Amino acid sequence: MCDGDGALTETAPGDGGYTPNSVCNHRRVAKKRARAIVYTRGKKAKAKLYAGLLSATHKTVGYLEQAQHIPATTPSQAWDLWNAHVNHYKPLIKRIIDQAKRRAFAGGKVPAVEKLFSIFEVYTDIIIKGGREIQYGHKLNLSTGKSGLILDVVIEQGNPADSERLMPMVARHIKNYGNVPRQLAVDGGYASKENLEAAKALGIEDVAFHEKCGLHVEDMVRSTWVYRQLRNFRAGIEAGISCLKRAYGLSRCTWKGFEHFKSYVWSSVVSHNLALLARLSPT
Repeated sequence: MCDGDGALTETAPGDGGYTPNSVCNHRRVAKKRARAIVYTRGKKAKAKLYAGLLSATHKTVGYLEQAQHIPATTPSQAWDLWNAHVNHYKPLIKRIIDQAKRRAFAGGKVPAVEKLFSIFEVYTDIIIKGGREIQYGHKLNLSTGKSGLILDVVIEQGNPADSERLMPMVARHIKNYGNVPRQLAVDGGYASKENLEAAKALGIEDVAFHEKCGLHVEDMVRSTWVYRQLRNFRAGIEAGISCLKRAYGLSRCTWKGFEHFKSYVWSSVVSHNLALLARLSPT
């Protein structure tokens, strides 16, 4: 076996007289190429690095296919499990190779809905929020009330704009709780003139966006004082979100699969609400 840049060869154990070809561990060279791609500017220079990275990937896939053709003397559960894993991951690896070729060599763009961001978590979405660091996972829309209890959670697929999700969240609240909220305080990402007009049309008296985004205070709420109170209330919600992340594990999901992701989120939210209910004084 050789280590990417080396030349040490080791014959892997076969069955009987089978002698496999030499196998190289390309992990080190792949890490070098991937790191260089991040810090390299220029399409031509990056294309050359991508070629080296894809070459190592093709060789690794070849080793897997070579190993699959080793005749097994005695079928075993471990072999069947390994073979199932290879058959699962191999098409995903080839899909990653294809989309890398389309971007790096053909100069095309791969739509986000067609991209595969992780072979280990195929349902992962890319989350881009302004100039902040790109994250991978799923976007959550939360609603809460004066008590601090999480009243609703929507786990999104894809990366929908926040402004597109405000009114569906309001509609869910009305359906679930049977009344229209009197006041609404939301993050600045949901701000738009259309959302303000739609919320007012439902009968919501005050709609305070955390950032005005070109809207006038007098159009959103009754007074500057009301706007300031609602904006401060919205800022306080960040503490609840931080608590969900730090105390209830919502910063990173460790369960695989989208259905398990949803279960993980809801288990965190329910745990948060139960702990908060235990601390609230009865009225």
